[in-house]
Amino acid sequence: MTSLEAAMPLILASNSAARQSMLRQAGLDFTLLPSGLDEKSLKRELQRQNAPAPQLAAALARAKAGSIAQIRPDALVIGADQALSCEGDLFDKAADRAAAAVALKSLAGRCHELHAAVCVMQGERLLWQHTGTARLWMRPLSDDSIAGYLDRAGAEVLWSVGCYQIEGLGVQLFERIEGDYFTILGLPLLPLLAFLRTQTESTWESAWQ
Repeated sequence: MTSLEAAMPLILASNSAARQSMLRQAGLDFTLLPSGLDEKSLKRELQRQNAPAPQLAAALARAKAGSIAQIRPDALVIGADQALSCEGDLFDKAADRAAAAVALKSLAGRCHELHAAVCVMQGERLLWQHTGTARLWMRPLSDDSIAGYLDRAGAEVLWSVGCYQIEGLGVQLFERIEGDYFTILGLPLLPLLAFLRTQTESTWESAWQ
């Protein structure tokens, strides 16, 4: 058997190409239905409440899943989000190259944390949630090094908080990493798969025993 057979439809409430790729490569059959949530407004409100980064990521993941679960109560809905913090400061995705350069200059030579939250909802019920944290030490970077990296990486730096993709050229920015690879990509995949196996037909489990 090559894919998980869910007891009910599985929906991913995310636009993230990385999250879609991880689920597909893990063999899950799912429907993509991105949330229309106003994430920026909710994030600003959570920041006004001084929500710690892990709680902020978890709240955004639940909000994404909840907005879809309300209209698809027949399905298991996966919501996920990620927050980057560095010595108490929260970082957002850069709006343009200039903002990316500023962010990288701030992160260079320091350790930052990526908090990736994932949850599963059905209707109004939160069935399961998990937040994983990874720590990354970015090496010291000169202005010329940052400019060279941005030249080579291109517009992709604007797609993720931190202005890098660890699975690509962005790995060159780091001297040390602690934590789960999937968490860095924005989805704690192993805990999610463990939960989903409790919701699936036994044939998938038996195929691997």
